[in-house]
Amino acid sequence: MRIVIADDAVLLREGLVRLLTERGHQVVAAVADGDALVAAVVAHRPDVSIVDVRMPPSHTDEGLRAAVEGRRLVPRTPILVLSQYVEVSYAEDLLATGAGIGYLLKDRVAAIGEFLDALERVAGGGTVLDPEVIGQLFARRRRDDPLRNLTPREREVLALMAEGHSNTAIARTLVVTDGAVEKHVRNIFTKLDLPPDTEQHRRVRAVLTYLRT
Repeated sequence: MRIVIADDAVLLREGLVRLLTERGHQVVAAVADGDALVAAVVAHRPDVSIVDVRMPPSHTDEGLRAAVEGRRLVPRTPILVLSQYVEVSYAEDLLATGAGIGYLLKDRVAAIGEFLDALERVAGGGTVLDPEVIGQLFARRRRDDPLRNLTPREREVLALMAEGHSNTAIARTLVVTDGAVEKHVRNIFTKLDLPPDTEQHRRVRAVLTYLRT
C-alpha cells in the first residue's frame, strides 16, 4: 500500500515508517503537521493515511481537521487515526465522514499484527474502532439521550404520538384505557422536562425530541 503518515512525534513517526517499509508498504510521505498532511493527501492520493489527532500548533484537533479536509479534497481517502486518549467528539466527527475510517489508541500499535490488520481493513473501505472508543461512544450517547429515562411503554406511546395518533387512538392500538395513555403522556412530558404549556404545544415538542433521536 501507498501510505501517508502524519505525526509530530518523531520517534513514533519514524518507527511507523520503518515498520511499514519492512512489511513491503511504501510510505510516500511522513509529515509533522496538518497542512503538510492535506498537501500530501492531495499530491499522493495514498491508499491510506495514518494520522495523529493532536498536532501543532495548538495540539488539540489539528490532525483530525486536516484529515477531514483531506477527505473533502480527495473523497473517500481512507484514514486511520491514532490518539493518545479517547477523544469522543473527534471520533464522532470522523465517523460522520463515511467509510474507510479507523480510530485506535496509540497503545494498540504495539500489537503489530492487529495494527497492520486494522490498517488493511481501513484501506479496504472498512471501519475499525478501538474497543475503548466504542465503549465511550456508547456511554456518551446514553448520557446525551433525552429518551433514556422513558420506560418501554412510554417510548411506545411517544412513537405513536410521532405518527400523529390521538390519545384515544393510542389506547386502542396498545389495548389500554384512555386514562392509562394520559398518564403515560404526562410522564413523558415530565421526563423530557417540558414545563406546563398548552397540551398541543408540549405534544409537538415531545415529538420533535423523539424525531431528533
